[in-house]
Amino acid sequence: MSTVLSTASLSAADRIERWHEAVSRTFIPLDLKTLEKEPSPGRIVTYQWGSTQVSNVQAGPQEVTRSKRLIARDGKEFVILTLQRRGSAVKEQDGRECQIQPGEFSLSDSSRVFRKKVQGDFCFTSFQFPRTELRVRDEDLRALTAKTFSGEGGSAALVSTYFTSMAREAAGFDESVGRQAVATGLDLLALFVDEQSGRFRPQAPDTAAAMMVRVKDHILRNLSNPDLSPTAIAAAHFISVRYLHKLFQSEGTTAGEWIRMQRLERCRRDLLRSPAQGPGVAAVARRWGFLSPSHFSRVFRAAYGIAPREWQLHGLSGEGRPAE
Repeated sequence: MSTVLSTASLSAADRIERWHEAVSRTFIPLDLKTLEKEPSPGRIVTYQWGSTQVSNVQAGPQEVTRSKRLIARDGKEFVILTLQRRGSAVKEQDGRECQIQPGEFSLSDSSRVFRKKVQGDFCFTSFQFPRTELRVRDEDLRALTAKTFSGEGGSAALVSTYFTSMAREAAGFDESVGRQAVATGLDLLALFVDEQSGRFRPQAPDTAAAMMVRVKDHILRNLSNPDLSPTAIAAAHFISVRYLHKLFQSEGTTAGEWIRMQRLERCRRDLLRSPAQGPGVAAVARRWGFLSPSHFSRVFRAAYGIAPREWQLHGLSGEGRPAE
């Protein structure tokens, strides 16, 4: 469920106070100054998933400051990841200044002074979560605030793509799904911070667990791609194929077997549709990355003890239903 705050219905004179209140209530206490004589309408749409808040913000030129006075008053320690979607912004924190353009992201820490200024109309999405939930060293995080990261390549692109996807799908997530999505995102962000600081160690237990979460999420989002392979997966995550196999060996399986079982389970569900209304066996197999109908039939029977066509015909009635 979302919360919507808007100043569109207010007069220009009333918008400043209302917008300042909306910003501080949604995020953290901030000093705010508008940079136009008659403030443009502002709008904030917020989703809350556990302790993480996702907010889409649209407004006109303004400057916000997190001062020592406000920090001392509330003592809140949040990390804020901001995806710039329209307009540009200048951010200052920890002795650095950066300009953020659409398609780029940046990090802020609410426990230290920062300032953000936008000269024109803008739109951004922010992810605000407790500092304690991002398991990285303070000095490593401090080194990355008020820096611009592009979504065009490298590990920054993985972070940008994943959080942009979350922002796009936010309206369709319930809290349970949102919490899971955020957990994966925080693991990915921690990997990014460790990599930027030179601390990335793929063999470390915590890093391996986070990497496994990321790898599985990547697989599930690409099951329909018949070219999905251990080599392609490893390349997408900047790890070796050998290390990828070690990750799955720790769970008593292989990357190929895990991919096959995820595809088969989705095929099994789709085939439960009425044969008169649902797609044919070959079409379902292709949908989930099986190019050869005969190969699909063999692995389906091996997994469930029944041919896919029989399952499609009798699954709903319970006849020939394999054990769950």
